[in-house]
Amino acid sequence: MARADHVLVVDDDRDIRDLVKRYLEKNGVRASVAANGRQMRSLLDAADVDLVVLDLMLPGEDGITLCRDLRADGKQSPPILMLTARNEEADRILGLEMGADDYLSKPFAPRELLARIRAILRRARALPANLRIAPESHRWLRFGEWTLDTTARHLLDANDTLVSLSGAEYRLLRVFLDHPQRVLTRDQLLNLTQGRDAEAFDRSVDLLVSRLRRRLRDEAQEPKYIKTVRSEGYVFCSPVAVETR
Repeated sequence: MARADHVLVVDDDRDIRDLVKRYLEKNGVRASVAANGRQMRSLLDAADVDLVVLDLMLPGEDGITLCRDLRADGKQSPPILMLTARNEEADRILGLEMGADDYLSKPFAPRELLARIRAILRRARALPANLRIAPESHRWLRFGEWTLDTTARHLLDANDTLVSLSGAEYRLLRVFLDHPQRVLTRDQLLNLTQGRDAEAFDRSVDLLVSRLRRRLRDEAQEPKYIKTVRSEGYVFCSPVAVETR
C-alpha cells in the first residue's frame, strides 16, 4: 500500500488548523499541525513531510522568516504553500522571493487548498509530461560555467560547488535548458512550471526568474543566460550541451 502524502499545516489559528487537518485526512492525506516555528521544526525533525502549508502572519517568527530559513538550510526541504491575506500582493511577492512554491489567499475553500497541494506535489515529483526526457539521455546539462545534474537535481558551478535550488527554481531552469534559444511567454512558463494559468497581475514567473538569475549570477542588464524579451517573455540564450555518464 502506498504511503499517504504527509502535509504539515503551520497556522496560529486553531480553527483553521483543525478544519484543514480534518479535510485533508478525510481525503486520504496525512496531516500534522503546528502553531509556530518551534513546533514546525520539531515535527520536521521527527517525521518525513512532503509539503508545508505555511501561514505568513504568525506571531514571533513569521512565515517569511520560516520560509527563508527552510530554504537556507542547504538541504532538501519540502515544497511550501504560503497562505497570505487576500489582496496583499507585497506579501505574496515576498513569499515567492523567499522560496515558496505557490501561494493561496485567505479566506480559502478547503477544496482549493487540497487541489493546490496535489498540484505542487505532482510538480515536485516530475516534470510535466511534455517535458519528460529519458533520464539516460539528459543526465547532465552543461551551459556556460554551469552543470545541472538532472538525476540528483544538483546545480554545480565551474568549481563543482553545489548551488542549492528550490523545487520551483529547478523546474524553471529545466524548462529553459530543454528549450534554449526559444522565446517562452510568461503564461507558458507558469503553466509548465506550476501547472496553472496566470491570474491578472500575476508576477510569480518574473520573481522566479529573478531568483534563478541570482543563483546563476546572471546580470539582468547584460544577461549571459536568461534574456528578457519585451512584451513577450524570456529566452535562454546560452548554448546547452548534453552529456551522459
